[in-house]
Amino acid sequence: MTQPSLKSIRILMAEDNDMDVFLVREAFKQGRLSVHLDVVENGLDALAYLRREGEHQAAQRPDLVMLDINMPRMDGLSALRTIRADPALRSIPVVMLTTSDAETDVLKSYESFANAYIVKPISMENFFLVVKTFEDFWFSVVRLPRTEERGGG
Repeated sequence: MTQPSLKSIRILMAEDNDMDVFLVREAFKQGRLSVHLDVVENGLDALAYLRREGEHQAAQRPDLVMLDINMPRMDGLSALRTIRADPALRSIPVVMLTTSDAETDVLKSYESFANAYIVKPISMENFFLVVKTFEDFWFSVVRLPRTEERGGG
């Protein structure tokens, strides 16, 4: 029972750990939806992608953004705050996907209007289970605005 408006899901993932990117890609491949995962390595590149700046001029607006907290150049919390402060970007759901289970990071994320906070599991089996649950929730249960209603194509 997927949303009819979403033929293919586009996710922007800001993550500097290649193994975590690999695991997320593999987990989505095993899913039942067509997920296009674009990856950047830090918060500054995520903002450039979302604003279609520099090398990201042809970027398509994602249906959802996944941010790691601990990244070089600009961390995920700073990127989240910048996204939420920008009227053109603030309607995009943002999920924090991070190794940090520190209560201060959880609180700061929700205070900065993250839509969800997920701690990355350590085992591959649990990692795949979390990504499957994520996919089921965000793209089968939750109603997302269509891309054209969010000001992008």
